[in-house]
Amino acid sequence: MTDGRDSIKKVKKFHHDAVMKYVLLAIASVTVLIIFFIILFILINGVEALGDIGIVKFLTGTSWKPGEGSYGALPLILGSVLVTFGAIMFALPLGLGSAIFISEIAPKRLRSILKPICEVFAGIPSVVYGFFGLIVLVPLLRNIFPDHLLFGTSWLAGSIILGIMALPTIISVSEDAMRAVPMSYREASMAMGATRWETTRKIVVPAAISGIAAATILGIGRAIGETMAVMMVTGNSPIIPEPLWNFFEMLRTITATLALEMPDVVSGSTHYAALFLLALVLMIMVLAINFTAKLIIKRSRRKFGETMSSGSSLNRITNTAKRRPVSFHILMLISVFFITLAIASALLDLFAGFICASFALTVFALVSTVIRRSGSRPTAYMISKRMPKILRSAVLTALFVFAWMVASLFADTSTSVLAAFIVLIVAIVFIPVAKRMGARIREKVAHTSLWLVIVMVVAILIALLYDIVSKGLPALSIDFLFGYPEEGGLSGGIFPAIAGTIQLVFGTMMIAFPLGITSGIYLAEYAKNTRSTKIIREAIDILNGTPSVVFGLFGMAAFVIYLGTGYALIAGCITLAVMVLPVIIRTTEEAVLAVPRELREASLALGASKWETTMKVVIPAAFGGVVTGLILSLGRAAGETAPIMFTAAVVFRSSVSLSLLDPIMALPYHLYFLATEVPGSETMQYGTALVLLIMVLFMFALASVVRYRYSKNIKW
Repeated sequence: MTDGRDSIKKVKKFHHDAVMKYVLLAIASVTVLIIFFIILFILINGVEALGDIGIVKFLTGTSWKPGEGSYGALPLILGSVLVTFGAIMFALPLGLGSAIFISEIAPKRLRSILKPICEVFAGIPSVVYGFFGLIVLVPLLRNIFPDHLLFGTSWLAGSIILGIMALPTIISVSEDAMRAVPMSYREASMAMGATRWETTRKIVVPAAISGIAAATILGIGRAIGETMAVMMVTGNSPIIPEPLWNFFEMLRTITATLALEMPDVVSGSTHYAALFLLALVLMIMVLAINFTAKLIIKRSRRKFGETMSSGSSLNRITNTAKRRPVSFHILMLISVFFITLAIASALLDLFAGFICASFALTVFALVSTVIRRSGSRPTAYMISKRMPKILRSAVLTALFVFAWMVASLFADTSTSVLAAFIVLIVAIVFIPVAKRMGARIREKVAHTSLWLVIVMVVAILIALLYDIVSKGLPALSIDFLFGYPEEGGLSGGIFPAIAGTIQLVFGTMMIAFPLGITSGIYLAEYAKNTRSTKIIREAIDILNGTPSVVFGLFGMAAFVIYLGTGYALIAGCITLAVMVLPVIIRTTEEAVLAVPRELREASLALGASKWETTMKVVIPAAFGGVVTGLILSLGRAAGETAPIMFTAAVVFRSSVSLSLLDPIMALPYHLYFLATEVPGSETMQYGTALVLLIMVLFMFALASVVRYRYSKNIKW
């Protein structure tokens, strides 16, 4: 009789586990459906433009004037590329220098302070960056370059703001890559007599170059998909700069075009279809960037797995330093393309410049591929032997071209060429002088420079926070926090915007938390390495890399127009929930996977089912990590502007409604409206920015506290 009861219990447990497994699989598959519907909506709405405009004319046309029936997207695509390129030129030296300092130079205690400080950059909403750029950076640039900047809004201002926004990604990922380099690498180098800086420069950085390249590419993806900040400081003129490298010119990006034109476009028109086609181009660009970063990260992990398992420390160091990573060839290809484009477009025209640059890129790629695959042939040997000289020549050539391009913006052709030659001569003289300096002197110079870099990065953050806090505090009062806006936003309060933001966050939480947590649990505990699991993971990665403005377009097309909800709270909540879903899934999965296997085995040995073990053992043990991911996702939802300006937010509300079908005010959109449409409302602007900043940074600080307490209490 006892054996019969035991068998019935086992059958019940089996059915219970099997049912829960398929329930979790069904919920996780929602992610695939979401990305499928996003792509489907964009394709369906954008396919009409292919017939009316033509793909070639759309991609190569140089005039974007929808009112005149002209839909040439090249200025918008080029604007996105140029402002992103400028952002990386600004962010990469600062980000990489900060990462090297935090990883290799800073004492342990200082490192524990600096990294969270740098990560604060990631918690600041993009509309606050745009507000800071519009109020502080743009006037500053106008005063510095009065002869070149009439209004201050420019490609230069957009690149600086986007560069600051890309800093946390570059610093965090690069620092993690360098910290992952085995300590035996450093010890072997130091034992051979190398200084600390020589070890960092010749061993640690080359070993972590794939991770650094991935950080750079992720920073590019972050910059190219940004909407609000770039829209507020670039001037939004759909023109091609003249000359192409004139960073004082105003330009417009794809994201800014979508945000500016979509709310007023007629549904079903050619203009409407062209905007969705633009969104498709943007999505392809971002996905290509994120896919490249993913490949580089995989290659980096594979490289460390191979080198750590074979040979001595000295051999591993030698092999790592000599190997030319894929990222090196990517950077060389980018350099060849842009140098050729700059020279050819200056001598001929932009179209001819693109043709020449594409031809040079193709030839260089083919030649380098042939040389790399020729193995031990004499040509490959000679090229590899002369690689330092070739690389030095390429760097000097790029320096000359860059100096000439910058100088040409301030002087005539002969003067700019002369200035470029002077810069080149100084660089040529400096290289041998630097080599003759003692190793200890070079180390002191390098460490001092890195100290200055980290001070500059922290100073940027302090300047941003100080400006908003010092000018926003006088605006805070009971009437401001609990009053309603008056005189078109010039006075009154922001209570409807605060209440609307809280409503959005709460609604997003109610939708995203169940889907995200259950999907993360399924991937960590139940999913096997099957094709369906790979599809789900790829869909999550695609969803995670999709720009927020694309989510806004999807929400507008699916809910506001197709389902007829109009601007409504429910449309904004669903759109934000879809946007933060991949963050919740990934953090939940990582937290669950971090729980030791021994805890699961002990629970199962005591007779618990798989589901009981997951709910009563694994989830409580991973609770801190799960909660951290949830809070971070809510912080992101509270600070987003682009998705809600398409789906839920309006300029003014005379009351606070609890209905899901009514529109709402929200702090991010209210700040954008005040900064761009209500002159003379600086006090209201700073007060709104401060309240939004406090709300978002409080969530990030709470997540850091939870993560710290959780890691402190871990017993395994």
